[in-house]
Amino acid sequence: MNITDIRVRLVNDNNEKLKAVVSITIDDELVVHDIKVINGKNGYFLSMPSRKTNEGEFKDIVHPIKTEVRDMLKEKIIAEYEKALANSNEQ
Repeated sequence: MNITDIRVRLVNDNNEKLKAVVSITIDDELVVHDIKVINGKNGYFLSMPSRKTNEGEFKDIVHPIKTEVRDMLKEKIIAEYEKALANSNEQ
């Protein structure tokens, strides 16, 4: 699996936790929207796209099964987020 594109939309509404919303393209064939970059107590983490159930719980719509894939996604997405942040600070 190759991440062939990452698009970062920075969130600048003084939200302390939500930092960006990201879309990724996998193998130039599949797009996943609404991955959130969250600033947590232990640093950045990803929140996968989810929906609210009738019971009020949030269930992921898309998520990696393997830890290695989750780690790879986090590494690549956070790197792109940091680039986008640096570019916005330069402007």
